[in-house]
Amino acid sequence: MSLPCGTFNTRYEQVFAVLRTRTHWAMIAALFMVLAILPLILSSHILTVINIMLIVMIAVLGLNIVTGYCGQINFGQAAFMAVGAYSSGLLMNHFGLSFWLCLPAAGIMATLVGILFGMPSVRVKGLYLALVTLAAQFIIIYVIETPLQSLTGGQWALRTPAPKLWGITFNTQLKLFYLIAGITALMTFFAKNLTRTRVGRNFVAVRDNDIAAEVMGINIFRTKVLAFAICSFYAGVAGSLWAHYQRAFTTTDFSFMQSIWFVGMMIVGGMGTTLGPILGTLFITLLDQLVLRFTPAMISVLPVLTAAQISSIAMFAFALVIIVFLVWEPRGLAHRWQIFKTSYRLWPFAY
Repeated sequence: MSLPCGTFNTRYEQVFAVLRTRTHWAMIAALFMVLAILPLILSSHILTVINIMLIVMIAVLGLNIVTGYCGQINFGQAAFMAVGAYSSGLLMNHFGLSFWLCLPAAGIMATLVGILFGMPSVRVKGLYLALVTLAAQFIIIYVIETPLQSLTGGQWALRTPAPKLWGITFNTQLKLFYLIAGITALMTFFAKNLTRTRVGRNFVAVRDNDIAAEVMGINIFRTKVLAFAICSFYAGVAGSLWAHYQRAFTTTDFSFMQSIWFVGMMIVGGMGTTLGPILGTLFITLLDQLVLRFTPAMISVLPVLTAAQISSIAMFAFALVIIVFLVWEPRGLAHRWQIFKTSYRLWPFAY
């Protein structure tokens, strides 16, 4: 990685530092100031979109750990979100626990379920592993809707109260933004630092060549199961936030199509990077909002098409974006950002 002129690394800590220069510290401070002040002037609709995007971002960050770093396919992330959502909602409704206890408990419950479905990852790979996680998506939703119907309400909506802290009830979009943004920042911080530890390096080694990793002494079974556990914990936290943000939710909020969207966001942003899920979630969310904004105009311009056909354009645009990135930029927006930073630092030189 190229460094700005006059910046030199003299210690290993400097090589691996996330914020290397004073400019980096100033930029991150400015970012937090913007995040603290900007919501005060944004409309409720924009804050709604941002809050949902931040919750989804947590789920995609977890998916990136198991798929982007460890190389294990997961098509059931939305189902693990459902485990976290229903765990948090039931713990608060039936046992009266605080949201701040339900949040980690939801992550732990999703972790246990993730370990259960992650254990076969040692024996199966590729398409077969994709089928295992695909089965997890439908099995978990079925268990919630049918065997546990008396507890979860089945297909009926489960209602949850708003989170509270120090007498403050997070029942508006502005208050929820500060809550969700704070938790998202913490989860991003943990994801970034996890990849810089021995565990993160084990994930990358297993992804690149699991046989060579095993020869080097890495426990393949423990590494893969740990990746699924961490991924599921992130999904459980995102599900808990979703439950208390929506205040009423059903299993339709955690469909298989939602899991596909998560995978697409990770691909667009760039697998194997912490920045990738952030950029991918932001890009796909803006694309979805852009399509929704121009749908009424397209209906008036193309009266021969029905509203349902016009609304399907969002899915078409999503699929087209995935194909474009897979063909022309398989390493995602994060790689493009790295190229831009390198070009900026080396300008006006061409090398």
